[in-house]
Amino acid sequence: MNEDTIKGKWKQLAGKIRGKWGKLTNDDLDVAEGNMEYLVGKIQERYGIAREEAEKQVRDFNDGAQY
Repeated sequence: MNEDTIKGKWKQLAGKIRGKWGKLTNDDLDVAEGNMEYLVGKIQERYGIAREEAEKQVRDFNDGAQY
């Protein structure tokens, strides 16, 4: 799924994202608004993981998400 589609369905995805990464705040998700690079950075920051791992988690989530 490309980033334009993700941005279009962001409100629906935000709840699922919050369920997977509970340390993200509503403000984090409001600022992200479909920007995957920002989301990856916030996941990396909140969970103290390497950028590569955060990118993998987002890719895996994106691949399995039901839009």
